[in-house]
Amino acid sequence: QVDPKDYTFSGLKDETVGRLPGKVAGQQFVIQDCENCSIYIFDHSATITIDDCVNCQIFLGPIKGSVFFRDCKDCKCIVACQQFRTRDCKKLEVFLCCATQPIIESSTGMKFGCFQYYYPELALQFKDAGLSIFNNTWSNIHDFTPVSGENNWGLLPEDAVVQDYVPLPSSEELKAVRISTDATRSIIPITRGRRHKSSDESCLAVFFAGDYTTANARKLIDEMTGKGFQLVQTKEVSMKAEDAHRVFQQCASEFIPLLEKGPVVALEFNGDGAVEGCRSTINDVFSGTKVFVSESKASASQDVDNFYNFADIQMGM
Repeated sequence: QVDPKDYTFSGLKDETVGRLPGKVAGQQFVIQDCENCSIYIFDHSATITIDDCVNCQIFLGPIKGSVFFRDCKDCKCIVACQQFRTRDCKKLEVFLCCATQPIIESSTGMKFGCFQYYYPELALQFKDAGLSIFNNTWSNIHDFTPVSGENNWGLLPEDAVVQDYVPLPSSEELKAVRISTDATRSIIPITRGRRHKSSDESCLAVFFAGDYTTANARKLIDEMTGKGFQLVQTKEVSMKAEDAHRVFQQCASEFIPLLEKGPVVALEFNGDGAVEGCRSTINDVFSGTKVFVSESKASASQDVDNFYNFADIQMGM
């Protein structure tokens, strides 16, 4: 029998509380009426609601459904979820991984950055919550209640450091979780999202389903960012033959047989020389792997548009 008290933090003040990996195990969780607290949910959950919290630091591991913040203010959060919503909130700063377009309503002073966090159990928790580490629309915010001439939300500084916002837990129990906030170890690839691109040259690389798809995608990200290119966005999505014709155009036929194995993982890199850099890295590092890479600077921006337009329709964005 599930006792709701085990899945609730309510009426706390000046406390550090949390749940260790394995302790929530896909249940719903409620956080309400907390003030000056540090709250850490190091597990996956079904849905989480956060009501009437003030000046709290909150970490929420992968949420299969929605997270809903209501009537909260001055909170700093790290959140991974399928759906993200706020209503009547003021001054939330959120490092976010969200599979769908995040929505704010009647909220002001909202700031967003890309989720970055690591602990050993996190990858499996993402799987258990049905979330892909490559589907993160953290910067594509929809404001339901815009006010003309004002902007209710913006992006956190690019060099924002997670630990300055949500420090590591101080309680003995929660210190057992082996956390790293080093951006290079983050379970979620850190993307630029809607930030201004440094170059008018982008490149699309698409990996096809197989045993090493995730590892290969991460390796290419490491290689390319190591060379100074920027990762703009990532996507994991299933494709059909007709989608392949639209996205891969004349090379579609060589990739269509690979689509039956499962979803593809697409990466957009940006920077002067991105196409050449990506093609040479693929040749050097992934010689035995079938990868779609943009042919030239001229075709690359069309590749990126074709793929992401298709993916947005596919994911109902």
